[in-house]
Amino acid sequence: MRHSKAQEGIAAWKAWVEKHHPAIVAMGGPLGKTKKVTEHGIEDVSNLMSAYTVVRADSHDAAAKLFERHPHFTIFPGDSVEVMPVLPIPNA
Repeated sequence: MRHSKAQEGIAAWKAWVEKHHPAIVAMGGPLGKTKKVTEHGIEDVSNLMSAYTVVRADSHDAAAKLFERHPHFTIFPGDSVEVMPVLPIPNA
């Protein structure tokens, strides 16, 4: 059942990618375990991020709208997408 659901999710994601292809800058992909590096060393940490995709849009709101009704919301209830802008480096 789990494998079937994963296959369904991948197929739906591919269809979403095809629909929004013009806005996709980098496909990204699934993310693995997280390491946090500080002045005190390296440690294993956890976060909710499981994948990423880089898109180009006219605004932060427009980028978020690309993910409305994303197919994973129905296939994997409780999933969400966080949209973060890449900001220019100050004084660069």
